[in-house]
Amino acid sequence: MISYKGKNHVCLLDLAMELIRGKWKAVIICHLNKGEKRFLELQRITCGVSQKVLTEKLKELEEDKLITKVVYPEVPPRVEYFLTDMGKDLAIVLESLEDWSSKYFSHLK
Repeated sequence: MISYKGKNHVCLLDLAMELIRGKWKAVIICHLNKGEKRFLELQRITCGVSQKVLTEKLKELEEDKLITKVVYPEVPPRVEYFLTDMGKDLAIVLESLEDWSSKYFSHLK
């Protein structure tokens, strides 16, 4: 067993999947892989995520050190989200998964 943040995982893959579990985290990472984004831009391009859920998922991704939130000292404050190096490495894996999905499920579009 592997313990991380008070949860037990059966293996490292289980732990890795926990970091992106759910509908939005992988999508957010894929969008941030194309460059930094502001909150409203992320909300617009994720199509359907509520403000509350997006806020929660961004906070979780930040706590797991997959993204960084930068608040610029301006009025009004400008906030941008970036992938960390660990997040960029994960984005490469997610791109491979997306390629696999395209290969076998592109006919469903």
